[in-house]
Amino acid sequence: MPEPTKKDDGQPEVWSLGDGQPPEEIDKQIETPPLSTLLIEKPQSGSINVGGDINFVAKVEAKDLLRKPTIKWFKGKWMDLASKTGKHLQLKESFDRFTKIHTFEMHIIKAKENYAGNYRCEVNYKDKFDSCSFDLEIKEVSDGSQNIDIRSAFKRSSEGQDDAGELDFSGLLKHRQGREHKQEEVPEVDVWEILKNARPDEYEKIAFTYGITDLRGLLKRLKKTKKEEKKSEAFAKRLEPAYQVDKGGKIRLVVDLADPTVELKWYKNGQEIRSTPNNRKYIFEHKGTQRIMVINNCQINDDAAYSVTAGEEKCTTELFVKELPVNIVKKLEPVKTTVNERIELECEVSEEGAKVKWMKNGVEVPTGVRSRYRVKSEGTKHWLIIDDATKDDTGTYSLMATGGTTEAHVQVDLKPLKILMDLQSVTVLLGQPLKLNCEIYPGNVPGRWYKNGQLIQPSERLSIIHRTKNHSLDIECSTIHDAGDYTFVPEGYTQTLSAKVHIIDPPRVHLEALNVPDDTVTVVAGNKLRLEIPISGEPAPRVVWMKGERVILDSGNRVRAETFADHTCLTIDIVEREDTGNYKIVLQNEAGEDTASVKIKVVDIPDPPEAPMVTDVGGDWCTMTWELPRYDGGSPILGYFIERKKKQSSRWMRLNFDLCKETTFEPKKMIEGVPYEVRIFAVNAIGISKPSEPSKPFIPLAVTSEPTMLVVDDVTDTTVTMKWRPPDAIGAAGLDGYQVEYCIEGTDEWILANKELIEKTRYTITGLPVEAKILVRIKAINAAGASPPRTTQHSILVKEVIEPPKIRIPRHLKQTYIRKVGEVVNLVVPFVGKPRPKVNWLKEGQPIDQTISIRNSDCDSIMFIRKAERKHSGKYELSVQVENHIDTAMLDIQIVDLPGPPQAVKIEEVWGNNVALDWNPPKDNGNAPIIGYTIQKADKKTMEWYTCIEHYHRTCITISDLVVGNEYFFRIYSENMVGLSESATATKDSALIVKEGLQLKIPEYNDRDFTEPPIFTQPLINTFAIAGYNATLNCSVRANPRPKVIWMKNKITIIDDPRYRMFSNQGVCTLEIRKPSPFDGGVYTCKAVNELGEAQVDCKLEVKGGFTFFELMKRGVPLHLIDKYMNESKTSEKSESEKKGSI
Repeated sequence: MPEPTKKDDGQPEVWSLGDGQPPEEIDKQIETPPLSTLLIEKPQSGSINVGGDINFVAKVEAKDLLRKPTIKWFKGKWMDLASKTGKHLQLKESFDRFTKIHTFEMHIIKAKENYAGNYRCEVNYKDKFDSCSFDLEIKEVSDGSQNIDIRSAFKRSSEGQDDAGELDFSGLLKHRQGREHKQEEVPEVDVWEILKNARPDEYEKIAFTYGITDLRGLLKRLKKTKKEEKKSEAFAKRLEPAYQVDKGGKIRLVVDLADPTVELKWYKNGQEIRSTPNNRKYIFEHKGTQRIMVINNCQINDDAAYSVTAGEEKCTTELFVKELPVNIVKKLEPVKTTVNERIELECEVSEEGAKVKWMKNGVEVPTGVRSRYRVKSEGTKHWLIIDDATKDDTGTYSLMATGGTTEAHVQVDLKPLKILMDLQSVTVLLGQPLKLNCEIYPGNVPGRWYKNGQLIQPSERLSIIHRTKNHSLDIECSTIHDAGDYTFVPEGYTQTLSAKVHIIDPPRVHLEALNVPDDTVTVVAGNKLRLEIPISGEPAPRVVWMKGERVILDSGNRVRAETFADHTCLTIDIVEREDTGNYKIVLQNEAGEDTASVKIKVVDIPDPPEAPMVTDVGGDWCTMTWELPRYDGGSPILGYFIERKKKQSSRWMRLNFDLCKETTFEPKKMIEGVPYEVRIFAVNAIGISKPSEPSKPFIPLAVTSEPTMLVVDDVTDTTVTMKWRPPDAIGAAGLDGYQVEYCIEGTDEWILANKELIEKTRYTITGLPVEAKILVRIKAINAAGASPPRTTQHSILVKEVIEPPKIRIPRHLKQTYIRKVGEVVNLVVPFVGKPRPKVNWLKEGQPIDQTISIRNSDCDSIMFIRKAERKHSGKYELSVQVENHIDTAMLDIQIVDLPGPPQAVKIEEVWGNNVALDWNPPKDNGNAPIIGYTIQKADKKTMEWYTCIEHYHRTCITISDLVVGNEYFFRIYSENMVGLSESATATKDSALIVKEGLQLKIPEYNDRDFTEPPIFTQPLINTFAIAGYNATLNCSVRANPRPKVIWMKNKITIIDDPRYRMFSNQGVCTLEIRKPSPFDGGVYTCKAVNELGEAQVDCKLEVKGGFTFFELMKRGVPLHLIDKYMNESKTSEKSESEKKGSI
């Protein structure tokens, strides 16, 4: 709150709490939220004089509140007084621990006139609200008019004051102050008159000359005062400002009218004066334009303000009635007496019925109905009577009249004091009555009771009784605070009577103040616990805290016990789980002993559960279980959160947002074949535990689909052979093998045929009973388990059936089987037949060579030649026999090799640049037809062979385009399906290409000049970019030799700036701007330079989505660049808005 400054004349400046509510708004109903009953005592309206103090009190009961409510004090509707506190306004708060009442006080000190108005007190607590309005009335104390020094009003406060620097403009408007102050001398120089008559250009010089520092405020006041007074239209001559007349005399009030026809009315103190025939007090006369009012026999009641109105105009005056002085005829005489005697002071004046004033020590004596002083007068005599004199009546008494003053001294002495019964010291039990008695003489002497030097005032609980000689102090119910030293002091005497009062009270622990069920305090681990328990007892008891057998000392570090006057405190800085338990409090003093127990329950987040177990896994799901945490944190487990992650990842994903109440969960939507881990969080009312250890990695895997196409492949008297196809859907788990089971018809027991998984899709079930009927089923097994079984539709009879043999020759063996010499020959010929057929191989009717291996099985026969030779070629006969049934098949095998070279290669003819060659086929064709020849030539000088033609089918050829003057040799390779012959047959003679006198003219060619200066074939284009996203600028240039490319921004070359990357590839120039900001906008230039010249292209880049001024300052951008950017952004916004408007 601002404090008042002092002007140079020592008067306090005007201090304001605000304008408050206008009068017309005070009665308006202020809309407030629904009120509750928080305030048990509301501030009451009050009135004080200017300069006085007043205190407003509001009380709130905190019985049902967990914390202190919020209170606000307002003046008017909106002015919050919390920021106005100072030496004129103080806000105080207090709390009574026993009554549970908050007391809020607003104390206004040395009030001013503008403090008056409507005030409001608001109390808030969570969703509760209460409010109260009250009014403050400031009464003005009239001290008469005072002179105002314009120079002091417009000077600043002195340097040494608290509020130096504030201006007092209101000093020119207010002529009365609430405090009494010395009246200053009238300034010698009237600055107002000087300013009124001066030119405006001289104001500053005048202000400097007379020390006026607030020239602006002075000119505002001067502007208001510079109003020309209107000349009166009704009065030619007005009343004088004041008139004076002696008591009993006559006075004439005269006005001169400008218009005699105007109606005239006279007023006294605002009441119209009317003339009556019988009343000669007021006489009205008319003399021309003069109007006269005569007042006869003026008395004191005629001393008043008079006014006269003519039409709408009015003039006023004051009449002062002067009384004749009243003289003292007989003076007062001194009096000396003792206490309780009667005192009469007598005086005589010169006039009957005169008004006099009795004074004591310069102060007027009160003579009201309840006053000890009585005043009596008869004729010219006046008496002051004091019936029962006291020592305080000693002093100088005086009587004041208009004509003089008389005074006399009155001396009242005490009678000697006798103590008949002295006070006795007592010891009282708390709550019992306490009574102190004494007897003194004289009996009518009053006295005062003191406790420990403090005056005792009577109350409902404490009564002070004085009956003649006996003085007693009675307390109905003693309290601890009643103990102390008591003193009785007879009024007017120096003697005192003293006694000591000792209050004893057995100790007691007030656990009910904790307001917790079962005396159990619950606290969250890690927090600070401060447990305050009220105690009582007189004298102060000794307090001992114990947990079990361990005593808690006040010097402990983390856990300590402290004892104060009215309570004991247990403090645990950081609560741990081990602090849970019963705490015992023992109180002892000379009046007795008391004990109490408090249970502290420490609650915490639960321990993490053990690592979960994954009990079952599916294609995209699993089933997991876990155990309860070892410690639930002292609060029941509410549920669990489950998270999972991929084994190679570090990112956990929560699977449930609603608590899982059970200890099992089934995560879903997982990717098959990917390893996962899961973990658990336990949740109680305090919070979430730490995560459990991750589970062992598991892979969601699905079983395969059932095997397909299950059929019977073979049946014997004791075996059944089944075959099938793999499942259609195998999945990420793959396929580990198959499980074969059979069931004998008539039973429900399925018997496992293979102890170990088989990978093949064919299996023979052995050890079956003859002629039994069985059902067979197949299951595909992988890491996820067994697939649904595939079962035969009909039962199978275990009995062998004769099947004629049949050879099933593969398609590639139905034609000639060709292999190269040295290659492996492996022929598999399948067949069927039951029982197992006999197999026989023949080559062209003869037994086969021993170098050929034959391996036979139940269903096929294999011919194997490790290294094929030419002799293995031929026709092979395979026969398969079952009893009398036989089946045969023929196989044609051809083993081929490289051919031999051609024969008789010779030069048939040479003409021009051509040579004709002729040859014979090779003797050995490699057991395969010749498919072509390869012809090569070699110059005799170098003998380097070059291929002329490949894959030539005929045995004669003409080689053309030979070089004239060269001599050539030729050679030929033969070729079959295996390849070229290992050697070639060359011509014995050479072929010479003879020159025929031809001359070769070499044409002349002019070299083309490809050099050129830089030319941009694709220019830069204006671009818009989004702030924070990379932007690129592209153009293309053509030049030879290769130009040097330079990028510029706003004509400044970009060099070694990490925010830019430059590329140049095949003439395409690219500038990449990384995450541009609005600061990166501007004109960009690409310049290409070589030794033949230079060229450049420009474009404009605008970055949308810019930053604020604060963000640019935070990034460290210079101020001149920020200013430029802000101006450009405003200009671009205006241009865009104009474009939109035109569209």
